[in-house]
Amino acid sequence: MKVGIAGAGMIVNDLFRFIHEVENIELEAIASTPRSLDKVKKMAEEQGIKKYYSCYDELLEDDEVEVMYIASPNHLHYEMCKKALEKGKHVICEKPFTSHVAELKELAKLAKEKQLILLEAISTQYLPNVLKIKELLNEIGQVKIVSANYSQYSSRYNAFKEGNILPAFDYTKSGGALMDLNIYNIHLLVALFGAPKTVQYQANIEKNIDTSGIITLDYGTFKAVLIGAKDCKAPIMTSIQGDQGCIVLDTPANNASRFKVLKNDQSEMEYNEQNGKHRMYFEFVEFVKIIEQKDYQRAEEMMEKSLIAMEIATKARQSAGVVFAADKNIKEGEEE
Repeated sequence: MKVGIAGAGMIVNDLFRFIHEVENIELEAIASTPRSLDKVKKMAEEQGIKKYYSCYDELLEDDEVEVMYIASPNHLHYEMCKKALEKGKHVICEKPFTSHVAELKELAKLAKEKQLILLEAISTQYLPNVLKIKELLNEIGQVKIVSANYSQYSSRYNAFKEGNILPAFDYTKSGGALMDLNIYNIHLLVALFGAPKTVQYQANIEKNIDTSGIITLDYGTFKAVLIGAKDCKAPIMTSIQGDQGCIVLDTPANNASRFKVLKNDQSEMEYNEQNGKHRMYFEFVEFVKIIEQKDYQRAEEMMEKSLIAMEIATKARQSAGVVFAADKNIKEGEEE
């Protein structure tokens, strides 16, 4: 499939680390802003990308591009996905899918109407180790407590404290710790357990954005605590505690590169199903299958997970009083 890349940030550099290993992907074109033209030109030359453009609209007009990969800043995801779908292109969009769940519902409806595939690039949902954890959940008995901590001090926080607000800490650009880091913890819980009964978010808020915070999810038979921080750091750790043992990950939920099952009888097993592959490799292998086979059922299943995750993120933000610029564009009747 012929892919057009919208964006030239860090995640695109990550893409280039593995994408040439994925069969049946042809990098057709890349686009960014006029000020990044030299950067995308260099990327195109180094990565064997046929064409480069100075704006997204030029990329959209390229009839050779079948699939758009949206890797722009968070607040542009909705608008760029919508334009691509309206142009008849399949879409793979980086996390977080949109700023508000209502935006995602609209995009999902549009994709269905146009019989196009719309997918979220969220590694957590496709990692073999996460799928293996789900398979092994019954070995730890009845789940009681889940705790996930993805805290990573951001160098951008130094600039933020000095008044230089970059997109990662900009509420007008859908930034913050929840959307950058805790979204991975959310997706891990959704992958393993689906939708919770209730959502609450207690956040440390500076200059209208959450720099760190704690989400609590009530699943009825068990409770979950999800910690995401960009203003402080801690050992990254996830534990799923059951009445017969626990599952422990000491790597972030977006790569889950290994985990252990610790049983009450003192037995211990370590697992790694990913063979050192880049964390994003597995999702793109799956994306190729879904799009080439026009597997709308599989796309619908993954959209349902994305909708649950975005519902959690939206409710969490609302409970903490974090308001994005995008929220003002949501019609009053769509607010939940």
